[in-house]
Amino acid sequence: MAKEALAAYRALLRARKKSFPGDLPMLTHSAKEIRSKFEENRAVSSTSEIQKLLQDAREATDFLTNMVVQAKLTDRGSYEIKLDKEYEGATLEIPSEEKVSKAT
Repeated sequence: MAKEALAAYRALLRARKKSFPGDLPMLTHSAKEIRSKFEENRAVSSTSEIQKLLQDAREATDFLTNMVVQAKLTDRGSYEIKLDKEYEGATLEIPSEEKVSKAT
C-alpha cells in the first residue's frame, strides 16, 4: 500500500504542475495542501479506508488534469486561456448558477 500511496502522491504533484504552470504561489500552496492531506492520513491502517483515500487521490488527480483551466488576466482586462493542442477547437461550457446549485 505504501507504494500505491507514494504513486498517488507523485501523480497529484505532477497534475498540479500541469494545471498551474508558472504560477508559483499556486504551485507552492497546492504542494503544501497535498502534503498536508497525505500527512494527515499517514496513520490510517484500515485497508478499506486506505483504498477510499487512494481513490480520492486518483479522482483529485483526474480533476486537476482534466477539469482545471487557469486563465491569465490580460492588459485589456479580459482573461486568456492557453489550451493544449488536444483541446483546440473545443468549446467551454461555463456552468450557470442553477447547474452549480443542483450539483451541490
